[in-house]
Amino acid sequence: MDDPMARKPDTWYIATPADGTIEMSRQAGTPVNLATAVGDVIDHPDPCANKWFDESRFSYFRMVKRVGEALEDTSIQPATWPIRLWIVEPVGETGNWSPRHYPYRLLAHQIRVIEETDPHQALGVRGRDVLDVIHHQIPGLVARWAADWTADPDGMSQRLWTWETCASFTSGSRQWAQSVAGSVSHSRREAAAQTWIEDLARGTVDQVLAHTGLDVSHGVRHYAYTRAVGLAVAAQHQARFDTYVLDALRGIDLDTTSPAPVSA
Repeated sequence: MDDPMARKPDTWYIATPADGTIEMSRQAGTPVNLATAVGDVIDHPDPCANKWFDESRFSYFRMVKRVGEALEDTSIQPATWPIRLWIVEPVGETGNWSPRHYPYRLLAHQIRVIEETDPHQALGVRGRDVLDVIHHQIPGLVARWAADWTADPDGMSQRLWTWETCASFTSGSRQWAQSVAGSVSHSRREAAAQTWIEDLARGTVDQVLAHTGLDVSHGVRHYAYTRAVGLAVAAQHQARFDTYVLDALRGIDLDTTSPAPVSA
């Protein structure tokens, strides 16, 4: 009879670029492609002798059991989408730099590639909603943000400062809300997910602005970055925060025709 108290085995993840090759292995000149090895055991091509320390750029396989951290320390730069997410199983001896500080990580010189899984999980529990914001909502807003800033740089600079630092009657300050989001991401093991989300949001802004063919000012770019990041992070934490925090991230007061009143 199965023991109902038996501990469920951990699920381990590795994230790769779209071609399935572990980026660190590619950069080390010993590419390991997980897409061609599903069901197989893979030996590390150049394992470190001094376990578990880096003796080369790619000394061991790195995997995580908290999927929201799968994009941490991948060497995939810049942040891009799509990525691919793989469920793997460590084989043989395993290690960890520090079980206290990295309880969700595991290092090994052999892995079995179990299967490919839904990559949206790497962006947190609301990964699909986040990507909808990044790919379908932000592109349509960048032009408006740029126009608002260009029409009144001084006025918008003041409103941006107010949003960043001051709480209104309807929402907190952006800096406070961003700090709350970062703390929750860390506690829920979605810190890497949030970092990737922010980078993807900024990347979308860059793509849209590049297609305008205009000489975009630093102010326009910074304002658009900040608005885009706030929207994307709000989507990540949509089910966790109340309106006061979410509206602070989204900067809804900036979309009104006049500055919102600032609390004392």
